[in-house]
Amino acid sequence: MDQQDKPGRLDRIDVKILNQLQVDGRITNQTLAEAVGLSPSPCLQRVRRLERAGVIAGYRAELELRRVCRHVEVVAAVTLRRHAPEDFAGFAGLVAELPFVVECTKVSGAIDYLVRFVCPDLDAYHRLSDQLLKLGPEVAHLSSHVVLETVKPFRGFALDALL
Repeated sequence: MDQQDKPGRLDRIDVKILNQLQVDGRITNQTLAEAVGLSPSPCLQRVRRLERAGVIAGYRAELELRRVCRHVEVVAAVTLRRHAPEDFAGFAGLVAELPFVVECTKVSGAIDYLVRFVCPDLDAYHRLSDQLLKLGPEVAHLSSHVVLETVKPFRGFALDALL
């Protein structure tokens, strides 16, 4: 990354751009420019700079999965038996290969990972959790929690409060 590609400190216009893109990643450059108070060319230059710098990591569609298929979402708390670096690496490598694992976060405290699964049904999750227990580094504890309702889905970061 060139020095010019590093965002450095984000100014208020950068933050406005990022907030708008979090709300609507498909916004046109013209509409984005109007929303943040720039002309289209400088706005696009800023977006490209933020992309090159890795501040904007990508764009994706937000799916309403219940309209696409039946599924079950499970959040599991996982604790490994051993805590050697190779155990963590082995677990991370294993979950990276499992298609029904949609998110995995290493955390501090009494558990090691929070893993989010989206499976076709509970039987598929049961088979997957058995596979996880057999194939990966020794799991000391796996506590599964079926998601009944998502009260507040992720909709972006509160940049104004974080900065």
